[in-house]
Amino acid sequence: MLFNSFNFGLFLPIVLLLYWAIGYQKIKFQNLLLLIASYFFYGLWDWRFLLLILISSLIDYYSGIEIEKSATKSRKKFFLFFSVFWNLGILFVFKYYNFFITEFTTLFGLESSEYAFSSLNIILPVGLSFYTFQTLSYSLDVYKGKIKATYNLLNFLCFVSFFPQLVAGPIERAGNLLPQFNKSRTLDINNFKDGLRLILWGLFKKMVVADNVALAVNAIYASPDEQGSLSLFYASALFFFQIYCDFSGYSDIAIGSAKLFGFKLSKNFNIPYLSRSVSEFWQRWHITLTRWFTEYVYASIIRKYKHSYIIKTFALFVSMGLIGLWHGANWTFIVFGIYQAIMIAIERIPFKFKGKKVSINYYINKMPLGFAVVYSFIIITSSSIFFRAESLSSAFEIIKTIVSFIPSEKFTTVIGLKVLVIPFLVLLEYVTRTKNHPFEELEKIMNRPLRWAVYYIFIIAIIRYAGPAEQFIYFQF
Repeated sequence: MLFNSFNFGLFLPIVLLLYWAIGYQKIKFQNLLLLIASYFFYGLWDWRFLLLILISSLIDYYSGIEIEKSATKSRKKFFLFFSVFWNLGILFVFKYYNFFITEFTTLFGLESSEYAFSSLNIILPVGLSFYTFQTLSYSLDVYKGKIKATYNLLNFLCFVSFFPQLVAGPIERAGNLLPQFNKSRTLDINNFKDGLRLILWGLFKKMVVADNVALAVNAIYASPDEQGSLSLFYASALFFFQIYCDFSGYSDIAIGSAKLFGFKLSKNFNIPYLSRSVSEFWQRWHITLTRWFTEYVYASIIRKYKHSYIIKTFALFVSMGLIGLWHGANWTFIVFGIYQAIMIAIERIPFKFKGKKVSINYYINKMPLGFAVVYSFIIITSSSIFFRAESLSSAFEIIKTIVSFIPSEKFTTVIGLKVLVIPFLVLLEYVTRTKNHPFEELEKIMNRPLRWAVYYIFIIAIIRYAGPAEQFIYFQF
């Protein structure tokens, strides 16, 4: 069920009415309704995978309890490893098995050999990368003593399957989301209205910006060998805005939907195209994923070597390589992650300046905002080629064409007036950059008729100018 579908437009109000009709004093029944609604929401994608998410939830629920109850460290580790093995195991089987088998057989020339391995004819369960990381972080946090294990199975099942953020995040930490299922949620009218505004803003970014920009991007990337330098760079820059508006639009709708039920989800994007550096970009882009890898991978590697540039660089490459692999079982994603790591490592090169220990980032932050943003945008745009290309060879051919300055004879046919919505988006988000979303301050600066005029303009724009319906890009991850 897509957030931008008619089905969700019916589903959400029905669940909301039932939820608040139950009353805030009956938390258990509200949570039970949310669980049923979440499983129904997920089951519409493919009901067979409901069993998988249920098994994952039960394994991590009981692992958390056993980790906390265990008297010895070896027993704690056993249940932690069991949780890690299960979560990474199902992720490997469904998402990475065919990729590694193909690469292994190709590497050793076993394609036609009697020793060749068979690939699996399976589909990737939607949201698998998101909810496995969410449940895995729960087990890790219980093991580290950061949170207490929950003994409330219903609440834990809700934590894993909460439908607003189930299939594409934000990746919530148990310490943030799980306690919210234990508390009574009151219907705060201001919170409710802000949730609706976030949903409206998310739908605008997804349906008007991302889906229209996708027309130009898809047209150019469908035949990159027939395009010139300007067309390919243009498409790569547009793809950055496409994926940003697509994914951040989903996150806005998810956070807004959760607000309608009295929940607060983590912010996942903070205007990443205003980043001064690649390092800052990853503090603004897919924030919950970056935090996950920073804490559970990067910090674990550098724990005893916090002042070693070499160890921190090694940890950076491991983390960014895994972030790339997390996005998909393809060398293009791995190279995407490594490319980001190289640029961040360069920005962090330490040296002494006037007796102070500084890095390249020191100078980047001293640059005028415009120059720094252009530098960062060029790096991110070039890396998006690997993200969008079908293969490494295709990505390198695209880069070769761009730097060869080949004339773009077909460029005027793919510009499209609808992409002019991007400057409008950038201006609006820049002006309201200190707010959670552009609609946040409307009640303070506009009277009711003007506010509703603005809302209706956006609603009409969504209905009138929505591009051809595209599935959210991050569902494939």
